[in-house]
Amino acid sequence: MTEQIATVLERARTIAVVGLSSNPARPSFGVASYLQQQGYRILPVNPTEHEILGERAYARLDDIQEPVDIVDVFRRSEYVPEIAEAAIRIKAPVLWLQEGVVHPEAEQQARQAGMLVVSDRCLLKEHIRLQRLRSAG
Repeated sequence: MTEQIATVLERARTIAVVGLSSNPARPSFGVASYLQQQGYRILPVNPTEHEILGERAYARLDDIQEPVDIVDVFRRSEYVPEIAEAAIRIKAPVLWLQEGVVHPEAEQQARQAGMLVVSDRCLLKEHIRLQRLRSAG
């Protein structure tokens, strides 16, 4: 899985962050801000926000009209099935469920649709870990 994650992070350019909050104290804001600083384009998905990190916020994944490389989920596990279905509809190649977010049935559905699924892992921590491995190697 480490090599798959490394490939995903090297190739990805656009990350839709579902549940991204404009509150700097929230983990979603910290992760998205870090990823943006690393050169990724962040597309916030949150129906209660208009703009986050200088990017227009979308109410739903289905509202995004451009290719998305990773759907990064900061919502409770019970919301994962509908998010996974939307990620499949927009043809995102990767569904990333942040730490503490798991839903085996929805994960399997996404895999069956051809998506790579990363579950219960922090995208920021994985990015930093891979950067350290690269610099040590």
